[in-house]
Amino acid sequence: MVTPDERLRALRHTRQFREFEPRPVDQADLDALVDVARWSGSSQNTQPWRFIVIREPATIRAIHELGMPQTRGLATAPAAIAITMPSDEKRAIGRAYDEGRAAERILIGAGMLDLGAGISWLIANIRDEVGRMLALPEDRMVRTIVQVGHPTAAARRPKSIHGEARLPREEVVFEEHWPSE
Repeated sequence: MVTPDERLRALRHTRQFREFEPRPVDQADLDALVDVARWSGSSQNTQPWRFIVIREPATIRAIHELGMPQTRGLATAPAAIAITMPSDEKRAIGRAYDEGRAAERILIGAGMLDLGAGISWLIANIRDEVGRMLALPEDRMVRTIVQVGHPTAAARRPKSIHGEARLPREEVVFEEHWPSE
């Protein structure tokens, strides 16, 4: 019998990758990733995101150079998925939540396809320029780009000792109420 822990392994082992081999990502894999992202849940089912799949190395590297250090994962990425959102300040918090849900789905899906993915964050002062690079309409913006590729062997190596990547369960999970000191 498969335990709940074993069934959820893919979620626990999802991680960020920032170094990739130069080989391209199959189109079928990119299609599957954007499909899993577009099936993400959203507030009131508004589905506010639109996705731009970027495979052009010059575009990926230009965004990387413009947004350093937050875009360092784009340096070697053979593909990226820009998550575009409406640039409506009144709904910014809810939309950021929806955006995060889609991004996390791409990361999990990439791992399930034996690929790697990581989030590159575009700080506010470069978003307009990236928007022009991607020919976004005035009412759209991009703040999250997910780099996708085949991680290098070095990138696949664990970054911490097994069991030490997270705080101990007893420090973060409580039953019924906050523990008394």
